[in-house]
Amino acid sequence: MGRKKISIIGAGNVGASCATWITAKELGDVVLVDRVQNLGKGKALDLMQAAPVLSSDITLVGSEGYEETAESDVVVITAGMPRKKDPVTGQWTSRNDLVKTNQEIVGQVSREVAKYSPNAVVIVVSNPLDAMCHVALAETGFPANRVIGQAGSLDTARYKAFLAMELGLSVRDIHAIVLGGHGDEMVPLPRHTSVAGIPIRELIAEEKLQAIIERTRKGGGEIVGLLGTSAYYAPAAGTVEMVETIVRDQKRVIPSAVYLKGQYGYENLFIGVPAVLGADGVEKVIEMQLNDEEKAMLEISAKAVRDVVGVLGY
Repeated sequence: MGRKKISIIGAGNVGASCATWITAKELGDVVLVDRVQNLGKGKALDLMQAAPVLSSDITLVGSEGYEETAESDVVVITAGMPRKKDPVTGQWTSRNDLVKTNQEIVGQVSREVAKYSPNAVVIVVSNPLDAMCHVALAETGFPANRVIGQAGSLDTARYKAFLAMELGLSVRDIHAIVLGGHGDEMVPLPRHTSVAGIPIRELIAEEKLQAIIERTRKGGGEIVGLLGTSAYYAPAAGTVEMVETIVRDQKRVIPSAVYLKGQYGYENLFIGVPAVLGADGVEKVIEMQLNDEEKAMLEISAKAVRDVVGVLGY
């Protein structure tokens, strides 16, 4: 079968971090594309020189165009404007503020992906995440199982990290999941959160648990406030987790933004739910049994996604 080919569109902080961990894990050959002249080429060459140190037998190339990406197995779309602080108002842009600007960028990228890699699985990272998945689906014309949004992996990782920090325990023993859209209305599920099988509410006070849930929902904004731009290490790690399960056909259950067709009561909407990812992209959506409170939170999240998707014009 040969090595897999993974193209990353956008060689900024998130894209370059994805390329770094893909190299370290030796997941496949990498093409790093960026419209900024020499940016993709320079970062790819730098990482290629790191490969011998990492004993990673892959190749990396950079490009301003898409010809090098031809016949990719997986394409990661990170291109788009990040969240920034308005120098006049002092306000931070929300994920939703980026919708029209990034619709144009992601739309153009998606058409190029479809042209050069018609059989690829596409992982969307650009914000606002759930809305940009709709753009990629419409503009590539791909079947819905081959367009996936990276959100749940990141949001779940943040939730697990905050719990581990509070409890002083290994992150390896924290088991949790976050559903819903990638935004302040995301739905962490404490009822399905445990530490080595022990229900989380037996280990932490409810007030502290709710504070951690709120911090998870605002996790991206907290990073923006500290760095002045969007996070990149954790989003990249979540993305590479998805890339790995696809290129190695691992059939892992990873919360992802997937196109629902009746599951959880939603039609034709990208929203974060647990999904089995493998070589074909989304191979199965797992429907959890949610209680009334969880269903209500998911509906709030879904409404927020629908409101943003509504301005796309599809």
